[in-house]
Amino acid sequence: MLRKFSCLILIAYICLFNSCITDTKDKNSIKVGFSQCISGDAWRDAMEYTMKLEASLNPNVELTVFNANRDVNKQIKQIESMIEKDLDVIIISPFDSKSLTSVLDKAFSKGIPVILLDRKVNSTSYTAYIGTDNIEVGQLAGKYLASLSEGKGVVLEVRGNPNTSPGLERSIGFHKVLHQFPAIKVISLVSKNDQLPQAEFNKIIEQNPNINYVFAYNDIIAYQVWQAAKKKEFENKIKIIGVDGLNGPSGGVQLVKDKIITATVLYPTGGAEAIKLALRICNKEIVPKHNELNTVLIDSINADILSNQFDRITVQQSNIESQLNVIKGQEERYITLYNLIKLLSFFLVIIFCLAVFSIYSVITIRNKKRLLEVNNYKITSQKNEIEKFVEKLKESNESKINFFTGISHEFKTPLTLILSSVESLHDEFQNKSNTVKKDLDIMYNNSMRLLRLINQLLDFRKVEDKKFTIKLSRNNLWKFSVNIFKEFKREAKKRNINYTIETDNEEIEVYFDVNLMDKVYYNLLSNCFKFTPDGGEIAIRIRQNSKDGFVKISFKDSGIGIPEKEIKQVFSPFFQGTNNYRNGSGIGLNLSKSFIDLHQGIIEVKSVNGAEFSVYLKLGESHLNKADIVNSSYHSFVTDENEYEYLENEFSQSSESLIVENKQSLLIVEDNIDLLDFMYSKLKEDYIVTRCNGLKAIEKALELMPDIVICDLNLPERNGFEICETLKKNMITSHIPVIILTAMDDSSTYLKSLEVGADLFLTKPFNFKVLKQSIKGLLFNREKLRYYYTNNIDKIESDNLSLIEKEFLNKINIILENNIDNSSFSVEELASSLNISRVQLYRKVKGVLGIGVGDYINNFRLDKAKILLSTTTMNISEIAYSCGFASPNYFSTAFKTKFGVTPKDYRNN
Repeated sequence: MLRKFSCLILIAYICLFNSCITDTKDKNSIKVGFSQCISGDAWRDAMEYTMKLEASLNPNVELTVFNANRDVNKQIKQIESMIEKDLDVIIISPFDSKSLTSVLDKAFSKGIPVILLDRKVNSTSYTAYIGTDNIEVGQLAGKYLASLSEGKGVVLEVRGNPNTSPGLERSIGFHKVLHQFPAIKVISLVSKNDQLPQAEFNKIIEQNPNINYVFAYNDIIAYQVWQAAKKKEFENKIKIIGVDGLNGPSGGVQLVKDKIITATVLYPTGGAEAIKLALRICNKEIVPKHNELNTVLIDSINADILSNQFDRITVQQSNIESQLNVIKGQEERYITLYNLIKLLSFFLVIIFCLAVFSIYSVITIRNKKRLLEVNNYKITSQKNEIEKFVEKLKESNESKINFFTGISHEFKTPLTLILSSVESLHDEFQNKSNTVKKDLDIMYNNSMRLLRLINQLLDFRKVEDKKFTIKLSRNNLWKFSVNIFKEFKREAKKRNINYTIETDNEEIEVYFDVNLMDKVYYNLLSNCFKFTPDGGEIAIRIRQNSKDGFVKISFKDSGIGIPEKEIKQVFSPFFQGTNNYRNGSGIGLNLSKSFIDLHQGIIEVKSVNGAEFSVYLKLGESHLNKADIVNSSYHSFVTDENEYEYLENEFSQSSESLIVENKQSLLIVEDNIDLLDFMYSKLKEDYIVTRCNGLKAIEKALELMPDIVICDLNLPERNGFEICETLKKNMITSHIPVIILTAMDDSSTYLKSLEVGADLFLTKPFNFKVLKQSIKGLLFNREKLRYYYTNNIDKIESDNLSLIEKEFLNKINIILENNIDNSSFSVEELASSLNISRVQLYRKVKGVLGIGVGDYINNFRLDKAKILLSTTTMNISEIAYSCGFASPNYFSTAFKTKFGVTPKDYRNN
């Protein structure tokens, strides 16, 4: 009891310690992003300052400021970035009124509140606008100027960019007032990026020397006008009105006090108000869409008063900022001391518990030691008896399971042959009795169902024994899903089920085991169709979550659903729901979960108006074992709607490509998976067997250059006659013997096979012993032909080679004859002269003659030298060089190696 009590105290203090390390303030942070359109501007800097100050007064506000610096495209990218980060509120000061429409629509449609600050846009897709009424600003300046000029005079208006709402609206308000005074003449000049165009300004001054007043877009331009006028020495003749009214050394208020400009219109920044509005929105308060800030005209009368007020506000803001920094430092110090105290308390409790536990242990160990010694003998005896019993029970159970597994394996072979026979019969009765076809369909479907159940039981056994190996590859998940989706379209159409599939990314790539994931899809879709009534709905949806790094695959049906109390048991072995009126093994979902676990994924289920199974797979490969990734290239998923997808693939592709010395190679082209696997299993011991389902059979043969091709007649892409004829007419593959298999036994089919050059014609069902002996006979004849020609290179016309092979070898001999004295003539040059690759040349010569290209060239040179030794008086060195040998010594060595005598002894004899 003391030990338990001590453990409880430790656990409690650990929890307390962990809680003190985390932030003591349990507040949800509000993420606010601000996109500023212009940088390096005093008014904009004041806006950012007031915004940051207001945010600092609310510790739960996280403010991030982005600056576009007059670049519209950059501002659009910044706003898109804020949308992707899913910020709580986005504040935007647009650069112009037109460019941001689409990105604002995107944010608005995603539900992110958008606050426009200072400037407006040509869109209604925003939550609120805050800023001063720029038309009122223009009107205020116009009224002041009209009063100042007594309704007459010449006015120069230096306008802002008309593409921005302030530049346009201030001018509208200004002209709206001055149009009421015909005696006032207005001359307009457009500024560029808040800069006065000096040349144009000077030109206007020269043309209009009677200008009395200037209305500038902002105080910066107003000051630039004064500087330009000063250079012309008429700064005292004009009165300048600006806009902004900032306080500070270079602000509009100071310019008025220094009598540089006559007046300025106060244009509040609205930074603090924008943060306050964002907080109200996050607190679900109803806010007006348009929020206008008040303005006032500042001239020499009120400039000092406003300047003093602004100075006081600045001092107060500075004091607030200093106080916030002090408070923040105190909080950090408090948290540090608080955590330190708790840490010390934690260690004190541990020391106390250890001391108590040590005393208790000394007392109890002495007493328990005696009891343990007494009980140890009894326990040891009982343990030995239990181990013997468990061993016997394990042996008995293992023998039963092995018997069961063995029987299940035995079922697969006859089932595979039954399926093959049923398919053959189905083809035979294609145009005959519908009753017979229907019976065959029933036989086929039930045989398939039995085969799938057997495979599931065998998979279940593998999972239990932890012998399942996963083979991961990178695949296009959408293409994979669509191909399996097609497998159930016929059933959906037959039962009038609304069967759909959709995704948000057709190019998504995921690492998974194609065979295992195929079984997961089949189990989940089979469940959907099993429990969905006719006329119901079944939907597959694939959604990518790049932020969290996973993809979600959901299978939703409108069936009977799963009782809520039984949902946790769905993935248990042999589970059957209480509302399940269909027969089943109850291991499909358990297997599916095991397969998803092998992928480091998650499978979940919920039941609302039907059942929905959701599979979550992680993106990328960082979570996977590198040893499980067998191929990083993309899979191409090609399926046949009549093909059953759950048949276990017992033969890995890697075993087909394994090169075994002294074994000849076979290429089996057959679209019947059962027969293909059957033939593979029977021939793989004696040959290197490669399987092909009929698609791209010609390309496969050109790639592998097998010793024999066994080809079915009826194939999906090309029939066996077309494949055989193409291979026999191709100079590269013409030497390869072809065996045609077909269910048709008529004389016309046999005659056609002879016409296309087939070496053997076997009808189904064929005797497998006959097939094996036929393969041996064809390979033996081919070896005899190779041996004969290797030793009789000059007798092409007299042997049993085909016309194409004779033509091929004749071409080689002519090229070698023309280059007989060229010792540097290489295999690459020979392949280039024949317009084929070096690899194809090697495989062709190896297939026809059984020797390499280099050996063939060497034999050709030696046979030519042999003739010259017998028919000419040239010396041995001359013959060696004329036949392309680099030196006489090498020629003599090669000659003796091939013919058993030296060149000199051969000529003498």
